[in-house]
Amino acid sequence: MGREFVDIFDEWADSYEASVSGEDPEYRDVFEGYENILDAVTKRVSGTIVEFGTGTGNLTAKLIEAGISVIGIEPNTKMRQATAMRFPFMKVLDGDLLQFEAETESIDAFVSTYVFHHLTDSEKGEALKKYAVLLPTNGKVVFADTAFISEDAKQAQIVKERARGFHHVADDLEREYYTTIPILTKLFNEAGFQVQFTQMNDFVWLMDAIK
Repeated sequence: MGREFVDIFDEWADSYEASVSGEDPEYRDVFEGYENILDAVTKRVSGTIVEFGTGTGNLTAKLIEAGISVIGIEPNTKMRQATAMRFPFMKVLDGDLLQFEAETESIDAFVSTYVFHHLTDSEKGEALKKYAVLLPTNGKVVFADTAFISEDAKQAQIVKERARGFHHVADDLEREYYTTIPILTKLFNEAGFQVQFTQMNDFVWLMDAIK
């Protein structure tokens, strides 16, 4: 994951809760149904899981409440400190989607929300193959993130956001590595996963994959 993406969260750490709760009108559609998205990820996993990009700990809280053992991976220092303060009993380790030490021999699932797009398509494939090696049979990868039916749909969304005056959202879509459902399907399948996609809002899709 590029250093520039990690540094972005230095600026966002203090206002992240306002964004996900819908207080920021520009990002309201991106985070529409945020609690439902977190719930959807939570109900699809069990056992011991690795959560990438713990952020301020919103998904973490739901996972712990559900009785799931969580190992947090977070590359941004401010976000990592926020999660560690909220859950002092939990391991929150420095790392990212590709470079991490889970410190356990048994992982039942990998989860994340709003994180996978920080990797290029090639890196996404590399990461999924790594998870496949670490997971047992029937192990899972459950990610929720922005994706598009096609590249044309992505470009149309960028045009729409600029027309609305939402240039930060449009810039995000152009700068980061948001990909398409066909590409994601190919990457999951090549890594040995069967995957199902569920659209959660105009931006976010739930990726529910089993080894």
